[in-house]
Amino acid sequence: MKLTIIGPWGGYPKANEASAGYILEHEGFKLLIDCGSGVLSKLQTILEPEHLDGVIISHYHADHIADIGVLQHARLIQGFLGKKMDNLPIYAHDINAEKFSVLTYKEVTKGIPYQPGEVLQVGPFSVTFQKTNHPVECYAMRFEAGGRSLIYTGDTSFKEELVAFSKNADILLCECNFYGDQNGSNAGHMTSFDSGKLANVASVGQLILTHLPHYGRLEQLKEEAATIYKGPIQLAQFGLTVTL
Repeated sequence: MKLTIIGPWGGYPKANEASAGYILEHEGFKLLIDCGSGVLSKLQTILEPEHLDGVIISHYHADHIADIGVLQHARLIQGFLGKKMDNLPIYAHDINAEKFSVLTYKEVTKGIPYQPGEVLQVGPFSVTFQKTNHPVECYAMRFEAGGRSLIYTGDTSFKEELVAFSKNADILLCECNFYGDQNGSNAGHMTSFDSGKLANVASVGQLILTHLPHYGRLEQLKEEAATIYKGPIQLAQFGLTVTL
């Protein structure tokens, strides 16, 4: 299993970067997790959009889905230029029917609803879901393949249910939108201390902090998380890869 960071930013991308977007690969299958603003531009330095095998979406805030339309048109145009591609599946919840309907576009992409209480098989990945604490319906995801596991929290404030959901995962890709002296619960986001606590009590193998704030000294997030979690901690950044 290989994880590559495309977009680490929360809310909106910094200049020449991207908001939420991550590639997860196993056995040649390439899955894009979320598709925020700037993701298509940054993605193309690593992987052509016509080579994606699937997309999965945590929720419908713009910093997680802004480039879905751009992805659709990239594949449409490449099809006009003669490249042969299958209809790309985009997995998401359909609780917001209007937003979900946009995921299906001509014969280019097809929206496929996931059922949060059921295991979803996407290529080699078995995916399970946990509803998060966020202003809109959002789901954390646990990806398992080849005896390895990765948790992507999506957007959420800390909730106890995430502990069992994340238990013993190899990687915790954890949102960290606030510093330790702040309170992110009303906004539906975690602090550095929350991220460290989740990593610690869930006994994960390593912690990657993502959905980063646009202010302050980002290394402070690591330092604060490290007061609770003693395992490896990294800040998400474009191009960071972790292979299990």
